[in-house]
This record gives sequence, structure tokens and C-alpha cells, in this order.
Amino acid sequence: MSEFEFSGNLPFGQVVPGNSWVHRLDPRARILFFLLVLTAVMFTQRPLGLLLGLAAILLGLRLAQLSLRYSLRALRSPLPFLVFLAALQVLFNALPDSVPVLLRLGPISITLADLMAGGMLLLRFATVVLGIGFSGQVLSVSALAHGMETLFAPLEKLKLPVHDAVMAVVVAVRFLPFLALSAERIARAQAARGAQWTRVNGGLFRRIRAQLPLMVPIFITSLRRADTMALAMDARGYASRTPQSTSLIDMRWKRPDTLAMLIAVGLFVAILTF
Repeated sequence: MSEFEFSGNLPFGQVVPGNSWVHRLDPRARILFFLLVLTAVMFTQRPLGLLLGLAAILLGLRLAQLSLRYSLRALRSPLPFLVFLAALQVLFNALPDSVPVLLRLGPISITLADLMAGGMLLLRFATVVLGIGFSGQVLSVSALAHGMETLFAPLEKLKLPVHDAVMAVVVAVRFLPFLALSAERIARAQAARGAQWTRVNGGLFRRIRAQLPLMVPIFITSLRRADTMALAMDARGYASRTPQSTSLIDMRWKRPDTLAMLIAVGLFVAILTF
């Protein structure tokens, strides 16, 4: 892979079509499944629960007939940052003085509980990234939009702008691949002009500092694209839909969707309690 390629590492926007059991589920069932499992993974404090969540994501990838190697590519970009956070957790995790010390580095003491905390943090966020990548491969933007709008339709009775909120989420998801492509073009242009923001020696901090010049043009490009899109929507008369409007796609809840929900609820409880 080229050192300037960012879009291939995005967990969103890389939908893989298929005819597996997971792909045939109702979009609402897929959305609820990922919400339940990833929420449990984020809040569990038990190592076995994290391992169970990771096993569920890996099994889901197998059932969906998706490539594990392709899915692991989503970890390449955030992995250095995750390792850095795990190292901070190990070095600066506050524990009582009665805890046995495995290693002492001056004023910093490392215990088995510190290593467990760092490992759980790394495993937690790696599982979340894999889960988000899994959802991005089996949920298209249109399926995500229709599923979310149907799920949160009861909130419209409370006068909440459900359609506008769903549109904002869909636009944000659609913008991620465009931002990655913009970052690739800007990085290639800077490298062609002699900027050395890749393959920088000297550790993580120097690499982050070398990539800071990339942030400003990406931020400006995203603002211009958002402004252009807002003008285009306004020129086409876009507005929130009226209560009388209907959807072109008719979604139907079936038995496999109910089974998926039972599995998701079981995983939710098991991850939080194991």
C-alpha cells in the first residue's frame, strides 16, 4: 500500500456486497445489533467480556464472509495512538501502595493491574474499531439512513427533528471518504514540494508534529465542501419532509431479524456480566 493512501484504512464507506445471513438482515436489526454489542464493549470492566465482544465481531465477520485481513486494515492508522494511550495507562494508573510492584522506573511503578488496565484499553478500542469497520462493510449509507429513520420515527411525535438528525449523520459518513481522498491529494502535493511528513524518524511525537501541516488544508477543504453542499441543497429546495411523505423502501421485520436481536441482547448481557 502507498504511504499516501488513507481511504483504504477508513472503517466507513467500504461497503462489501454479499448474500450472507448478515447481509440479508433488516437494516434496523443490523443497526441495533452493532449498537448493543459496541455499547457493551465500551462500558464493560471485565476482560472476559472484552474477549467475548471481540469473538462476536470476528464470528460476525466470518458469517458475513468478509476478509479478516481487509478488516484489520482499519487498525493500521489508529494503532500507534492506541498503543500510546495504553502505555500512558500502564505508567500513570493510580493504584494503592499495597499492590505488588513488578517493575519500578524511578518514581513510576508498574504492577500487574497496570498491565491489565493498559491491555484492556488496547483491546477495547481495537474491538470497537473492528466493530465499526464491520458495520461499515455490511451497512450501506442508504440502508443506514432508512434504518435509522424508521427506528427513531416514534420520536417525531415529540416534535424532534429526526429526519434532519439522520441526514446529518449520513452526510458525516459520506464526507469521510471525501476527506480521505482530499488528504491523499494534499499529502502528495506537499511531498512533491519537498515536505517530509512521512517516514519521519524520532518516535511518535515527531511523526505527529510532522503531519500537523496536513490538518489546516484538510480543515479548510472540508469547510468549503460543506458550504458548497449547503448551497446546493438550498438551491434544490431541500427541507425536512412533511408528515404525509412516505419512503420508497419498504422494510419488513422477519424471523432472522428477531433471532439476531435475541443474540444481540444475550451478548449485551454476557459482555457486561462476564
